[in-house]
Amino acid sequence: MLKGVAASPGIAIGKAFLLEEEEFVILRKEMGRKKIRDEKERFRRAVSELKEDMQRTKERAIEKTGIGKTHSRIFDAYILILNDPLLKDGVIKMITDEAVNAEYAVQTVIDRIVKTFASIDDEYFRERSMDIMDIGRRILKTLLGKERKILSDISESVVVVAHSLSPSDTISLKKNNVLAFATDIGGRTSHTAILAQSLEIPAVVGLKNATREIKPQDTVIVDGRAGVIIVNPDEGTVREYEKEREKYLGNAKELEKLRDMPAVTLDGHVVRLAANLEIPEEISSVLAHGAAGVGLYRTEYLYMDRNDFPSEEEQYASYREISEKLMPDYVIVRTLDLGADKFNSALDLTPEKNPFMGMRAIRFCLKHPDIFRIQLRAILRASAGGNLKIMFPMISGISEFRQSMRILESVKEELLGKKIPFNSDMEVGAMIETPSAALTADILAAEADFFSIGTNDLIQYTLAIDRGNENVTHLYEPLHISILRLIKRIIDEGHRAGIWVGMCGEMAADPTFTRILVGMKLDEFSMSPLSLPAIKKIIRSINMEEASLLADEVLSITSPEEIAKIIGKT
Repeated sequence: MLKGVAASPGIAIGKAFLLEEEEFVILRKEMGRKKIRDEKERFRRAVSELKEDMQRTKERAIEKTGIGKTHSRIFDAYILILNDPLLKDGVIKMITDEAVNAEYAVQTVIDRIVKTFASIDDEYFRERSMDIMDIGRRILKTLLGKERKILSDISESVVVVAHSLSPSDTISLKKNNVLAFATDIGGRTSHTAILAQSLEIPAVVGLKNATREIKPQDTVIVDGRAGVIIVNPDEGTVREYEKEREKYLGNAKELEKLRDMPAVTLDGHVVRLAANLEIPEEISSVLAHGAAGVGLYRTEYLYMDRNDFPSEEEQYASYREISEKLMPDYVIVRTLDLGADKFNSALDLTPEKNPFMGMRAIRFCLKHPDIFRIQLRAILRASAGGNLKIMFPMISGISEFRQSMRILESVKEELLGKKIPFNSDMEVGAMIETPSAALTADILAAEADFFSIGTNDLIQYTLAIDRGNENVTHLYEPLHISILRLIKRIIDEGHRAGIWVGMCGEMAADPTFTRILVGMKLDEFSMSPLSLPAIKKIIRSINMEEASLLADEVLSITSPEEIAKIIGKT
């Protein structure tokens, strides 16, 4: 059994198709001064060919797979790497200064860049180092005239096993033939994971040594829910997972029947179930799974993997598209949550030792009001349809909320002066994800229109645990009494001030917490669209009075282990 990262849900059983990674032996060759021009031209030609190939693959992906223009920006990110002076100028300089062969210069420069990115203690930067490594290998293949097996040529149903898959590899997967895939490297934010979810192919990434442990034609089970691969299982295990797969598919069909039904308890208490959204292409999934709107639209995807900032018009078009497609349901647009932990080369930010505690989210926006104002103008203009709300992330206290509101009001006045329409009654909320915001929820509730609890960071900050640090992840405990008390406090203070309270962190999507949160009178749950039906099923099967009694009981217990027993988590 191999354990990795659950990238895309589902269960698949099939024969392994091993996409072997070529091992390049790149030797340093002294070319002589006369051949420097030839080597530089070989490198430039290889980059140009690769860019053209990327562009063609992008166009085929949009035309044949329907992944949409936003997903297709993954290819633009690769082209940006090919255009980056750090790579291009670095290789040309090395060829010129040392009179070496182009292959050796490419390998040396790529290794240097990858080492720098991989040393940064942040998942997003580590994923980008993998992208750079992939680009380097592609340049070398072009220089050496090597070709890789093409996934689209697969003629039988298989599970693809590879060290890594590039965006073009992933797009080439034929849904009828590729049952699932597994890779040695990659994480939840990798391009491979994003595309796997879009194509709805079960996938496990970050397995480290799958290509060493799995041989061609081995029977493998891929459990994309748990992030597990089982190699050459016995007959009993195969039968067990075949039953699990049937159960999973049957359960999914049953849950589909709930799509248009309200999320209401047996005794009539109504709860709103909304979806978290990252890109417009996910709207079809939001609608298909019965979400009553979007409780969190993450706008930073518009800013990432590019060397400039999105224009006001580009942002307006994205917000407007989402607003119109989800009408009349609401969409909560979270303002830019970007900093040194999420890369945009135009920011020119110095990587921080602890970016989650650093210059990010609302802190970044208040420090760069010019960038903030452009986004606010785009949101306000798109709000004319009437169903957008706005939310400020990582608010730590009332002063930050008031500063943000002052800038928002200033932008409103600017639009009024130009007679540009917007919704003057648009609700403005605060994302509660810091202990300081939770402890001053009564003060914030007097001025905000709603709260949304971001449990991922609230747990991290309250328990002083870096959830990306494998040495302390076992201490990441949503059932810690401090977390439960803070959540209850936030909800109670919001209701006392007459505002509604939602939750957009992972706790909202976990069925083991649903009864407790309903009992605490949480108004809105927002989560991945795929999680919505299961949570709705639980809500429709419980009694509000019993859920309230359970919440009271849980809040009186100090041990997470005891709480887990009561709610049936263990």
